[in-house]
Amino acid sequence: MWAYMRCLPTNIIGNLISIQPYHRSSPFMEFLESKTVPLHTTPLEKIEDDVDSPVEEVRLTVPTYDDPTLPCLTFRTWLLGGISCVTLAFLDQFFQYRQNPLYISSVSAQILVLPIGNLMAATLPRRRYHFPGTEWSFSLNPGPFNMKEHTLITMFASVGANTAYAIGILTIMKAFYHRPLSPVVALLITNTTQLLGYGWAGLFRNFLVDSPYMWWPSTLIQVSLFRALHEKEVRQKGGLTRLQFFLTVLICSFAYYIIPNYLFPSVTALSFVCWIWKKSVTAQQIGSGLHGFGVGSFAIDWSAAASFLGSPLAVPAFAIFNMLVGYILFMYVLMPISYWSNLFDAQKFPIITANVYDSYGHRYNISSILEKKTFEINLQAYDSYSKLNLSVLFAFVYGLSFATLAATLTHVALFYGRTIWQETIASFKDSNGDVHTRLMKSYKPVPQWWFYSLLVVVTGLSLFACEGFGRQLQLPWWGVLMAMALAFIFTLPIGVINATTNQGPGLNVISEMIIGYMLPGKPLANVLFKTYSTISIGQALYFLQDFKLGHYMKIPPKSMFIVQVTGTIISNMVCFGTAWWLLTTVKNICDPALLPPGSPWTCPGDTVFYNASIIWGVVGPLRVFGNLGLYPTLNYFFLFGLLAPIPVWYLSKKFPEQKWIALVNMPILISAAGSLPAAKPVHYNCWFAFALFFNVYVYRRYKGWWAKRNYILSAGLDSGVAFLATICYFALQNPGIDGPEWWGLSTTDHCPLADCPTAPGIQIKGCPVF
Repeated sequence: MWAYMRCLPTNIIGNLISIQPYHRSSPFMEFLESKTVPLHTTPLEKIEDDVDSPVEEVRLTVPTYDDPTLPCLTFRTWLLGGISCVTLAFLDQFFQYRQNPLYISSVSAQILVLPIGNLMAATLPRRRYHFPGTEWSFSLNPGPFNMKEHTLITMFASVGANTAYAIGILTIMKAFYHRPLSPVVALLITNTTQLLGYGWAGLFRNFLVDSPYMWWPSTLIQVSLFRALHEKEVRQKGGLTRLQFFLTVLICSFAYYIIPNYLFPSVTALSFVCWIWKKSVTAQQIGSGLHGFGVGSFAIDWSAAASFLGSPLAVPAFAIFNMLVGYILFMYVLMPISYWSNLFDAQKFPIITANVYDSYGHRYNISSILEKKTFEINLQAYDSYSKLNLSVLFAFVYGLSFATLAATLTHVALFYGRTIWQETIASFKDSNGDVHTRLMKSYKPVPQWWFYSLLVVVTGLSLFACEGFGRQLQLPWWGVLMAMALAFIFTLPIGVINATTNQGPGLNVISEMIIGYMLPGKPLANVLFKTYSTISIGQALYFLQDFKLGHYMKIPPKSMFIVQVTGTIISNMVCFGTAWWLLTTVKNICDPALLPPGSPWTCPGDTVFYNASIIWGVVGPLRVFGNLGLYPTLNYFFLFGLLAPIPVWYLSKKFPEQKWIALVNMPILISAAGSLPAAKPVHYNCWFAFALFFNVYVYRRYKGWWAKRNYILSAGLDSGVAFLATICYFALQNPGIDGPEWWGLSTTDHCPLADCPTAPGIQIKGCPVF
């Protein structure tokens, strides 16, 4: 997941495109309310409703009973969890380098391991094996496969799906800057950045996990899905069980994906306007789905819809409409006006691009301003060459990131501020907790020294990585400690926001800006500081959210800790190995100009990450967004974002009978186009088509089918694409057996003129000169 975030200039969408359970009209609440039937008629340990959770959504979803005798950290947990972790880590890292970087969530493993676990319970011997000289023993089959084992396996899988953000640093060094980076250093920063947040997560668990008022809305979907999967399901005549439906979708998705992946890659972006007006630059700019405005462009490929924006089947209707309005206003109102009025010299550069340019309309020659020996900026060379230029779209996407951060703070303060304050105060006053907290007292908590030890070890390794190895990472020891301090300070307030509203601002831009002003001209220091600060917060909150899921599912805390830490280390190793293997074996990876036709290894997310390192690290914010740069006016987006939610909040209070006003979410609306330019208009077109069909039309017309099949359909489509792409690569593409050479083999949308500049006098190969 963190690797997917590299596609964005900042964590714009992140948790913003999320479920808002406060709205009873949302599909989420329908799903919850359909899954509240108890699984046991006679629970072993149950507490009456008068001490149940103070949060209604939790009362509707989470059972108030527990069986402490159920085994958790079993042989099945380790085997299935380990396999799931390794598989998802490999697949998600593998896909990060492809043109459509599909993210495969843990839901696929969550569904697949259930029948395997039941099969193991039915076939494996129940004999206990004892370790000589100790009291330790284990069994390959401790009894029926239970929900607690299933939860821990899914946590294992979830950690695997959460690929390491720091791999992006390795990628840009080897594939973009073409500079060596010690594999030991790369492995150290991969592990330390992922584990650092776990260390201080333990300091906040009493407040963000044990408190019933910190309820983490997104965990309720998982609780509901676990309960649904473990309910006894009778297949209706002529119908399919959930597992049968999942396997059917997986097989169909697997069989079809050979077409867009190998035989006919052009179906990932069909732009008919370009085929009609083959010699018109303007027409191709309007119609190109990859390089222009994407009018009429679409794809016949699930990965095109789900790759950058996540599964369109998992987003509620209110968020879809907010995104749709925001995207239309940005892409079809602001961008055409800005481009054809030549704002920021827009007509010198392509419309859709994450690259940076010089003042002559050519790609910025970054090597001409970087000292080869020190890997730092040469200011004299920079001043004699050119200021850094962005495409007008890329510039405004950064403006959106500024506005989104500010709008999130205002929106949360206005709409949820009183609730957050009341629940925060209640958390301090309520020492007993709710029924779930009291049930969890049956299990020994994780000793605090486990967290302290992890924090000390990881901090020491982080400092060693930065100060050792010839200081090739550029970040001094005080930069590491400063990044840690920034992350530590913001973990609790952002955690409270996440735990109560399922929203939360990201600190990518702020962290880049801080270190960009303090250490300008040092790209590695910039991306590493951003990673240590931003990802440490994300990992701490990810850890605490999983602990809350385990809290609801009554999993022993020590088992959760062991699974998360072990799974993270395994996942890091697999991600690192996968990345190193691809970066050293795929020739010209991440360089579309040198890749052969039809090659998918274009690295769109890492391209954005690389150019962000140039903007914030090499050149620095002062020479881009400050008074020495070309884009200081974009700083007004902070003010715009700060003020934007106020009218919506005022109107929602003024006209409370108009329920739709409160559903206008300005952070989501503003950030709708935030996945550009890594994502393209064709991806948005497909995403909106799927989202509107399934989460608006199907949800309203066939609600029962939606509740039972929607999320499983998404998981099946993801899994089929992933398995076919992996097998196809190893069986055909890696040995050099490419698809048939014909027009449809190209991964472009056949709009060669869409990238052409329209400013007078700019000469680009293959483009007319105006």
